[in-house]
Amino acid sequence: MPRIEGSNSIIHVFLGRALRGVSTTTLNFVLQNWYLFAMALVSGAMLVWPMLTGVGGGARVSATDAVWLINREKAVLIDVSEPEEYAAAHPVGAKSVPLASLEASRDLPKNKSLPVVVVCPTGSRASRAVPVLKKLGFENAQVLAGGLTAWRKANLPVEKTA
Repeated sequence: MPRIEGSNSIIHVFLGRALRGVSTTTLNFVLQNWYLFAMALVSGAMLVWPMLTGVGGGARVSATDAVWLINREKAVLIDVSEPEEYAAAHPVGAKSVPLASLEASRDLPKNKSLPVVVVCPTGSRASRAVPVLKKLGFENAQVLAGGLTAWRKANLPVEKTA
């Protein structure tokens, strides 16, 4: 194996046989830029990790699937918007449980086996609420994909409170 300037001899011992057909230019590039390869590997893992573990918001349901869950499986619709946002507009029948008071709320359903569909104006706050609900024992908590915006686009009823 050719000698590479400034390289460690330990690398040659461990990689000697595997790198017989690799040019010294390629090997120099890899050794001098190892951190770029490490960053690419870590960023790729960070992108794939939520899909593999189910973390980060949990399952997402469309507005029509949410209605099906409400009608067929008695799902509870929970709006984690701030009180002002909830008063401005929310899906009909949604319970207001602001994200900040979610853990201490008494408005959550007693039956923790019921499906729970979490909604907010865009769906981003609801994604943060699902892990909290799962920690509280609501294993069937799901985010309404697209939030209230998707609910409105599906022409589903929205109400305002005074």
